[in-house]
Amino acid sequence: MRKIVVLDGYAANPGDISWAPLQELGELIVYERTAPEDVIDKIEGADYVFTNKVPITAETIDACLDLKWIGVLATGYNIVDIAHAKSKGIPVANIPAYSTPTVAQNVFAHILHICNRVSNHAESVAKGKWSRCEDFTFRDYPQIELDGKTMGIIGFGAIGRKTAEIAQAFGMKVLVDTPHPKAEYESESLRFTDRDTLLRESDIVSLHCPLTDSTKEMINRETLSMMKPSAILINTGRGPLINEADLADALNEGTIAAAGLDVLCSEPPEADNPLFDCDTCFITPHVSWASNEARIRLHEIAFDNIKSFINGEPKNIVNP
Repeated sequence: MRKIVVLDGYAANPGDISWAPLQELGELIVYERTAPEDVIDKIEGADYVFTNKVPITAETIDACLDLKWIGVLATGYNIVDIAHAKSKGIPVANIPAYSTPTVAQNVFAHILHICNRVSNHAESVAKGKWSRCEDFTFRDYPQIELDGKTMGIIGFGAIGRKTAEIAQAFGMKVLVDTPHPKAEYESESLRFTDRDTLLRESDIVSLHCPLTDSTKEMINRETLSMMKPSAILINTGRGPLINEADLADALNEGTIAAAGLDVLCSEPPEADNPLFDCDTCFITPHVSWASNEARIRLHEIAFDNIKSFINGEPKNIVNP
């Protein structure tokens, strides 16, 4: 009988989605979490393994001789040594585009929070400040209108494109930095440009590129200094795209105005992360992908990936 192991199932499925489709394919073992030092023991003898954020290294691949296929319960697959897996004839499949609508929505949740401060004003009202006000209105924070502003998008995959679509619906102009510009997306409100121009001209910069050696810490002291003092930085991609110490300095010194982050370099973060002391940095705990709808799509694609491979028609292989 086939043996299927899920190394860290809880984050994507805390119990509200059925694992039954996998149980129909073989013996299934689902671990809520797995420490890196326990990976080999837990997948020894497994034919198929799913991981979300648990690393599968070359050492693990070499030690697990029965392993035939690796599924990543995410779009990013940097936690698997895909080159070594390929050298051993083991395909690695990811889950593309499952979270596109919800991540793009969360980009604008951060933007609208920073621009309108709805929760902050609601808290002021709950504390009685409006009741004590002499006027019909009060503003603890300035209100920022998006119409006519410039949105800079670095990376133009599915999420970057959806983010651009929403920005245009708000009446924003869009600048895009990507290694693969596509003329069919250009319009009066969207144009492709180089990164330096994007950083200088954008009112909001949103990161949607993969984490690679060339993009690691692409947002740093030098690139932050190119941005407008009124600029807002959004990151729902990968934490290490940003040098966090440099961003903390930029926020505290007023180099840029604010940042909205859903990802950090270390997750969960250390308690002394310098961004925690920045009044204009708003951090959510890597939840932009996690709507119920997106998690259901993730599981449906994951089930289809493994079933298709078993049937001899592999899908979404990242190391062909």
